[in-house]
Amino acid sequence: MLILLPPSEGKTAARRGASLRLDALSFEGLTEARETMLTATINAARSPAAQEIFKVSSGVLEEVRANVALPEVPAAPAWATYTGVLYDAFGYASLDAAAKRRAGRRVVLFSALFGALRLNDRIPAYRLSGSVSLPDVGAVSAYWAQRLGEVLDPVARGLIVDCRSSAYAAMWRAPDAVGVRVFRDVGGSRKVVTHMAKHSRGLVARALSERSDEPRTVAELASVLSDYFASTPVHTATGAPVAISIEHTDHTIDVITD
Repeated sequence: MLILLPPSEGKTAARRGASLRLDALSFEGLTEARETMLTATINAARSPAAQEIFKVSSGVLEEVRANVALPEVPAAPAWATYTGVLYDAFGYASLDAAAKRRAGRRVVLFSALFGALRLNDRIPAYRLSGSVSLPDVGAVSAYWAQRLGEVLDPVARGLIVDCRSSAYAAMWRAPDAVGVRVFRDVGGSRKVVTHMAKHSRGLVARALSERSDEPRTVAELASVLSDYFASTPVHTATGAPVAISIEHTDHTIDVITD
């Protein structure tokens, strides 16, 4: 089983520790491509047009400029660097040892800067979106789409649960992946949700890390998730209880919240 996660837009910078080593990251076949992307990112961060290139507001331009120092600043495990709604719900730090081992095997993180990562790969906090186009390499998602298949296709065994957003899904079209859609039940009518979808997808990743089951079909996956959410209390970020039900089609898992 693979669980595919996007990065977070916000990131927590490490305060101390060794700096980035590209040759120590998972999927070592990407080292040269990562070097190229890192150089392109640094060059773009130095550009007078950096705000337009990185598609950011003036309020976060300082984070873009900080990309210039990426080779020197401290790095931390990806699970600690990525923060936000999805990663808070995933809660890797609070998983028990067995669940952490399963997550380490099952989860693949997608990064505009590094391509694909595992949870314990050590990376610095950076600012680069998968929807950006850099002068030296072109569209970031297209750049990785030409390179990730070589390293990810060989590990694409079993069920693939895709919790990525569209910009990162374009980086690697996982074969027969099961998409995770999130809806809210409002008076008997289902509404597609966006922000809370990140929370629900983080919970799905946590559920599949906590459970030792390794479902092989979408129906089995739906059953595992239904059992998990029936027996595990779920709350929003503000502490309000949430009821979750699971439905499925041939290629999707639908998470329905109350």
